[in-house]
Amino acid sequence: MIEVQKVSKRYGHSLVVDDVSLNIPKSGFTAIIGPNGAGKSTLLSMISRLLPMSAGRVLIDELDVTRTPGAELARRLSILRQHNQSSLRLTVRDLVAFGRFPHSGGRLSADDQHKIDEAIDFLRLTPFQHKAIDELSGGQRQRAYVAMVMCQDTDYVLLDEPLNNIDMRHAVDMMQLLRSAADDKGKTVVVVLHDINFASCYADQIIAMQGGKLAGQGSPNELIREAVLRDLYQLDIRVHEIDGQRICTYYR
Repeated sequence: MIEVQKVSKRYGHSLVVDDVSLNIPKSGFTAIIGPNGAGKSTLLSMISRLLPMSAGRVLIDELDVTRTPGAELARRLSILRQHNQSSLRLTVRDLVAFGRFPHSGGRLSADDQHKIDEAIDFLRLTPFQHKAIDELSGGQRQRAYVAMVMCQDTDYVLLDEPLNNIDMRHAVDMMQLLRSAADDKGKTVVVVLHDINFASCYADQIIAMQGGKLAGQGSPNELIREAVLRDLYQLDIRVHEIDGQRICTYYR
């Protein structure tokens, strides 16, 4: 379980995450939604220790992330940042292999190679594995970074807007793969999403952020409601029941 206890983040006089407390249960798919500037990415970065907290603490399986040795934390939790780039000319396989570093220390074993193959196959990148990252499309490159995260083979997988630069077909593929990681591999998948329909259709639970505060947490049936979304986004959003799923329209 991830326990977030009274966590805040301040930049000068600006409070971007304000006294947030919540629990994310082990296993399953959690989506974090909210308007721009709500504090979604900042919260995810503090959970993963990429950003220091101004106040509060985060526990993962009862381990305080600020006090747990980096190597041990990296074997439990992996994260995809919102913006990823490498100045090195790496192949897809080279990039994915970096995910094994917390386990291998740079000396890849046969088991490490198997995990690399598994992650590349899982993200459907086998035909591109020997291509350089900078030769790929934006969507293929994004999948390669997700494969690197999955290759780390942690119980907790945190992804900040993994659908960046991905077209509709590959966005659906990505969401299906992440859902499979939760269902078939027992991972705890936590994803920052802008597309509330993907959150509605794929998440077990949704965390809503607004103005740095926790605005709500619950199932899609509890949060994907017109009144809730109107308050969250300051926009009239219609919610339709289609094939048992709540689908939002907000284009007119």
